[in-house]
Amino acid sequence: MKCEIEVICTEIIKPCSSTPEFLRKYQLSFLDQIAPPVFMPLVYFYPANSKITNLERSNQLKKSLSGILTRFYPLAGRVVDNLYVDCNDEGTPCVQAKANCKLSEVISDPIPGQLNKFLPYELDDVKNLCSAVQITVFSCGGMALGLVISHKIADALSFFLFANSWAAMAREEKEISNPIFESAAIFPPRDVAGFKPSTGIVKEDITTKIFTFSSQKISLLRDIYAAKNGENTRRPTRIEALSTYIWSRFMSSTQEKHDPDKIYTVLHAVNLRTRLDPPLSEHYFGNISRLAIAIPSMEDREKEGYGVLNKVREAIRGVNGDYLAKLREGDKHLKFVKERAAQANKGDLVTFNFTSLCRFPLYEADFGWGKPVWVGSASLTYKNLVTFMDTKSGDGIEAWIHLKKQDMLKFEADMELNAFLSSSPADKTFGFQNLQL
Repeated sequence: MKCEIEVICTEIIKPCSSTPEFLRKYQLSFLDQIAPPVFMPLVYFYPANSKITNLERSNQLKKSLSGILTRFYPLAGRVVDNLYVDCNDEGTPCVQAKANCKLSEVISDPIPGQLNKFLPYELDDVKNLCSAVQITVFSCGGMALGLVISHKIADALSFFLFANSWAAMAREEKEISNPIFESAAIFPPRDVAGFKPSTGIVKEDITTKIFTFSSQKISLLRDIYAAKNGENTRRPTRIEALSTYIWSRFMSSTQEKHDPDKIYTVLHAVNLRTRLDPPLSEHYFGNISRLAIAIPSMEDREKEGYGVLNKVREAIRGVNGDYLAKLREGDKHLKFVKERAAQANKGDLVTFNFTSLCRFPLYEADFGWGKPVWVGSASLTYKNLVTFMDTKSGDGIEAWIHLKKQDMLKFEADMELNAFLSSSPADKTFGFQNLQL
């Protein structure tokens, strides 16, 4: 269903009180500096509410946004030269729009590319902005709230910290935890001259599809990999099993021949807050996450999937004290990412990225009229990227898969994938007899 959006107006929402002069310059950390210059998006969908008009909802959103920006003051500033944020209270753009369709027509069978219409900017059009909002009203009275935050200053956990603090402000909660802006003290900034954080961003030819896996299908995958991996290893997590399966089907359907001249990598985003010594609070704001990189071999591919699962586990275990010490020192890691960027630009590197928003407080954004009926992402600017999100019920997982158009056609046509997705959840024997991993 095509839904047309008409922009009514754009306002600039400024913090309700001025940022003190001594907080005016917010230093980017090393991990902020090497983060890609793109917006991270989410769209929250809310049904019509008989107790509050959409004008009142819109005003409540803008008033509370002004209030929360006082605490999250860098989000109202502007990034300067990949070095710092000028916390000048210039404000957050807020687009107001209306849609010529019903909310149900969008979320009943969501098309990721269509969801970008509910965002205030193209995702690679970040310029020097730190955040932006779009409020869209549907013909049925429902509402969509599109929020984008620059990846230059925040990771996924920081995104949710802001979104849910904003919602708490709108509900007039008395106790709202303050963010901690000290990431540059943990990962000091470096001279990153010669490194292009935009490496890997692709504007055209990306297709995004949502593949939903029920809890029964996920449990079946976990059982299969546990059986094949031996009795002395722990059962794979939901994300380990799903990412291994998706990567296996991607390689089988799109990389028919293993090119010995190419490096195949599987990347998983890892939150560093809990891995630092001492561990950091989840209220630490910024990019405090990194990618664990597994390099599966041809032999791993032939081990029916569990070979790559074990390599991923090893890579994540490798994000330890020694790794973090090198990361904080910075120079060796910068050299490494520069080398990987050069390999990617030459086509020598075939990467597949996974990031999981599962178990994150995705559906907690209650601004005073109830929690969202659905939360969606968008079509992102990277190929070979999978974002995992819990279904609304919490018992299944949506895999938002971003591939080049030709690769998506092959992936969707994969007979084994289709057989697995269409098999009966009660058919417990399917996986062991028929699953070609």
